[in-house]
Amino acid sequence: MPFAELSALSNFTFLTGAAHPEEYIDRAATLGLSGVAIADENSVAGIVRAHARAREIARQVSERQRQEARDGMIGPPAPWPTTPHWAVTPRLIPAARLVLHEGLTLTALPRDRQGWASLCRLLTLGRRRAAKGGCELHLADLLEGAAGLHLLLHPGGAKDWQAQAAQLAARFGDHMHLLLRPHYDGRDRARFAHQTRQAIRLGLSTLAAAAPVLHRAQRRRLADVLSAIRLGVTVDRLGRHALPNAEARLRSEAEMRRLFTGHEDAVDRAARLAAGLTFSLDELRYEYPSEVAENETPSQRLRRLAEAGLNWRYPTGAPERVRAMMEHELSLIAKLRYEPYFLTVRDVVAFARSRGILCQGRGSAANSVVCYCLGVTAVSPEIGTMVFERFVSEARDEPPDIDVDFEHERREEVIQWIYERYGRHRAGLCATVIHYRTKRAIREVGRAMGLSEDILGAMTTQIWGHGGDGQISDIRLRELGLDPTEPRLALTLDLVREITGFPRHLSQHVGGFIITEGRLDELVPIENASMADRTVICWDKDDIDALGILKVDVLALGMLTCIRKAFDLLTQHRGQAHTLATLPPEDPAVYEMLSRADSLGVFQVESRAQMNFLPRMRPRCFYDLVIQVAIIRPGPIQGDMVHPFIRRRNGEEAVSFPSDELGRVLGKTLGVPLFQEQAMQIAIIGAGFTPEEADRLRRSLATFKKHGNVSEFRNRFLRGMRANGYDMAFAERCFSQIEGFGSYGFPESHAASFAHLVYASAWIKHHHPAVFACALLNAQPMGFYAPAQIVRDAREHGVTVRPVCINASFWDNTLEPDRQGRLALRLGFRQIKGVARDEADWIAAARGNGYAGPQDVWRRAGLAPALLARLAEADAFAALGLTRRDALWQAKALQSPEPLPLFARDLDGEAIHEPAAHLPKMTLGEEMVEDYAALHLSLRAHPLALLRPLLTPPGA
Repeated sequence: MPFAELSALSNFTFLTGAAHPEEYIDRAATLGLSGVAIADENSVAGIVRAHARAREIARQVSERQRQEARDGMIGPPAPWPTTPHWAVTPRLIPAARLVLHEGLTLTALPRDRQGWASLCRLLTLGRRRAAKGGCELHLADLLEGAAGLHLLLHPGGAKDWQAQAAQLAARFGDHMHLLLRPHYDGRDRARFAHQTRQAIRLGLSTLAAAAPVLHRAQRRRLADVLSAIRLGVTVDRLGRHALPNAEARLRSEAEMRRLFTGHEDAVDRAARLAAGLTFSLDELRYEYPSEVAENETPSQRLRRLAEAGLNWRYPTGAPERVRAMMEHELSLIAKLRYEPYFLTVRDVVAFARSRGILCQGRGSAANSVVCYCLGVTAVSPEIGTMVFERFVSEARDEPPDIDVDFEHERREEVIQWIYERYGRHRAGLCATVIHYRTKRAIREVGRAMGLSEDILGAMTTQIWGHGGDGQISDIRLRELGLDPTEPRLALTLDLVREITGFPRHLSQHVGGFIITEGRLDELVPIENASMADRTVICWDKDDIDALGILKVDVLALGMLTCIRKAFDLLTQHRGQAHTLATLPPEDPAVYEMLSRADSLGVFQVESRAQMNFLPRMRPRCFYDLVIQVAIIRPGPIQGDMVHPFIRRRNGEEAVSFPSDELGRVLGKTLGVPLFQEQAMQIAIIGAGFTPEEADRLRRSLATFKKHGNVSEFRNRFLRGMRANGYDMAFAERCFSQIEGFGSYGFPESHAASFAHLVYASAWIKHHHPAVFACALLNAQPMGFYAPAQIVRDAREHGVTVRPVCINASFWDNTLEPDRQGRLALRLGFRQIKGVARDEADWIAAARGNGYAGPQDVWRRAGLAPALLARLAEADAFAALGLTRRDALWQAKALQSPEPLPLFARDLDGEAIHEPAAHLPKMTLGEEMVEDYAALHLSLRAHPLALLRPLLTPPGA
């Protein structure tokens, strides 16, 4: 029976462990271990990655064995230990290292599903008591809530360790061992003998573990750097916190027997216990919330709501094609029992709509007839070319993917409603693992290595973007005046490369909710987020995907806030009631505006790259917008798909297809793959991938930047395309695009949902530019453009923009009628730097028939003089006939509280009257400088207008 390591610490014990969970599994396979227990401190955050890696190794071994059997190379694999090295398939043993408040440390190993539930409940209890990242567990918690767990007690760590250990031994004696672990300090033999005697007194057996923090000895230097970062010191000052050697690594059975000479029985007990710990994460069975209501089954309720929505969406009667599509979708959903998922999403959307919160669904299944009828999306499924089985199918054996975007200012209302409806024991947000990227790695590793801040600052300027592999060329270093051969600098750069990709800490996902029928805290631990009133689980989206757990994405989108505010303004000022579904479709004037690249502020097409492409694309229908959204993305750009598409669209190049089969996939995009679905279909049809292989390709691409494991698929893809007779240049371009899609690709369904918001925002901008500019300013911060650019664009579209006024402005920007029967834009107090909303609301509430000056505002609204000075600096008193300097002079003269009597009068007892000040008039340039300082914009002129006389050539 092979040995298994039962207490390995991974790098998910942040800034302590120096090995990825996957690396432990790979190393265990090399060493011939039967399994590894990833036991991080008060956490199970990293174990799914190890579990997925163990499954992948098992799959590869199985495939290779089948291949060799087919090739006649070998028969069935020989029994251990003569199994070839590549055929060792270690398993993950779920575990956690519990560090109690009293000082005790134990490794907790679930014996069964109940044990896993107990471990999750314990970790939830400890983490909900503490702030984010902390855990407060007590001995009493363990004595009461450890059913189904096997405990390994680490010797020492507490003042009254013996008494506490006796309590635990009395309670868990049959399911508890005393852990023996080497310290590699020359005293291990005596230590093991002493600890064995302690175990006998407690009535416990001993069990051996290496308790590694490294998978290989080469990681020792990085382990010390991690410790230095954690403690905020340099490696030179680590002292006893540094590892004394590189021995704290994963060990083979032969090494363990040598280290535990005289205590080999403790090594054997580890192997026997591991064989008896049969619980696997594969046993976790996720249950959707049933969503039963009014004595209806989920299937009955979904059908009733879908049919009601069909009548709502098609008041004159739905086409037969649409009815047939809905019947097909409902039958497939019922067959796969996904009704509760669709009902959950529908209920979340229905709540938002009941509160007037604008939302829009997108994602793999969002553009279906069922979702359209449920109100999840406003995009008709007839627009796209998606097949429902691409997203909800028996072959994929995973839940569909529907993301719902909500107004970014009001999404928290939806989040809190989900917590209230399901309870915090049934709902939680996913985690996001924050990994080391190059810039952060340079700064933190550099500080630990003792490099100065000016050197680190100079080095980080050489890193562009969010990724990077940690490499700065020697030429660049020499240009900075640094010597790349200097030993400490060279070592620092090596360590930066090594730490890049390491987990740094857990954050919360942008909106991925896990919702369960039973207790979520028996499936995965729940902990506090840094944000108030939010709780999260410790697994990220890749982890829950690996375990087949449902995620409902409740996301925030600033443009939805803008559009909802625009709809409100249209109702208020024009009496027009619009929704995303009722905007007049296919307006030629809107497409003409977009074709001129007049798209500042328009969703998704306001970037310089999109503006550059719009006149070339010249969209003329909604599907053109779908393509416009998807084409200016890294996937199509890297795959050199943009120029061929535009040439074919303009008739400069013949439309052709590599084959009739791919022609059916690529027909709507003129033979050029632009969407993620098309890329996957090319892999299946063109390269001969099975659906399972295509799905693994998609998953590996999603983590490509972290793990770089896409090369095996590249070779398989190119071989398959060549075998099927496709041109290699086309195959190379296709795979380049697939690589780009790994992190940035757009499925057609996402592009269609976003294109709907493109059209909605463009329609408002074209027909109601004042409304659009006002809503856009009130939804800030968002998008590419600053308020000054939004205001300038509005004025270029004929909108009158009026300045902030103490007697006319409110917190938000507002609309006022102008003399031509149109709407003028009045800037609000929110544009003034340093003014808070509650202060602006006080100004408006106390205004009455208007203020007479700064002193009037001070007395009636009770504002602080400093705030009045900010209003004066923003020229908010101009409508009262006060210049900026006059208003500021009066604001500065105010004092609060009232001046003391001694200083209020002169020596003769007469009241002091300050003589009027004659302040010099400000120049236009000075006024503009003050405008930008206070408002970040100016209505007086463009800054370059002041330089035009100097820049204009004589006689021009």
